[in-house]
Amino acid sequence: MNHRMRRLLTAGIAAGGVGAALATVLLIGSPQQDNGDRRTDRQEAVAERGQTVMPFDLEQTTHHFTPTETGGVQDVVADRPDDAKQIGLIRTHLQQEAKAFSQGDFGDPAQIHGDSMPGLGKLQEGYERIEVRYRERPDGATLTYATDEPTLVNALHDWFEAQLSDHGDHAESGH
Repeated sequence: MNHRMRRLLTAGIAAGGVGAALATVLLIGSPQQDNGDRRTDRQEAVAERGQTVMPFDLEQTTHHFTPTETGGVQDVVADRPDDAKQIGLIRTHLQQEAKAFSQGDFGDPAQIHGDSMPGLGKLQEGYERIEVRYRERPDGATLTYATDEPTLVNALHDWFEAQLSDHGDHAESGH
C-alpha cells in the first residue's frame, strides 16, 4: 500500500468508519491508479538521501508546496494528525531550515536534490532578499518564503517544482 493510499484509508476510517474505509480502498485500488508505488530512479535516490538529512519519516509525512505571488508556502505534515513523534521531528527540522535558509545555507536541499537543482543557485545568491518565516501547525510546520523580486519568486517556484518532482508521492502541490 503506497503512501497516499494509507493516508486516504486513515481519512476514510476517521470520516465514516470501516464502510467508508472499504469504499476508499476500493476506489483507490482501481487499475487506473495502480502505478502509485512506482518511483523513478531519481525519486528513489532522493528518498534515500533524504533519510540522512530529514529526521522525520518520509513514509509517514507529506510535503506540500504552494507557489504564491510573493514566493511560496511549504508545509510538512504528519499523515496521522496524532503522531506526536513525527510532528516534533518536522518542527525541529523546519526551525533549523528556516534559520539556515535565512543565512544563505541551502546545503540540506543541495545534499538531497543536488547542487544543480532548479532555482537553488538564485536562492543562494539572493537569500538576503528572501524572508523565511517558520510557523507551527497542529499536524507539523510551515515555512513561508516571501520576496518582492520577480527573479527570486520564479526561483522559488522552480525550486518548489523540482521538489514536487523529486519527492514523488511524498509531496503534493498546494495545501
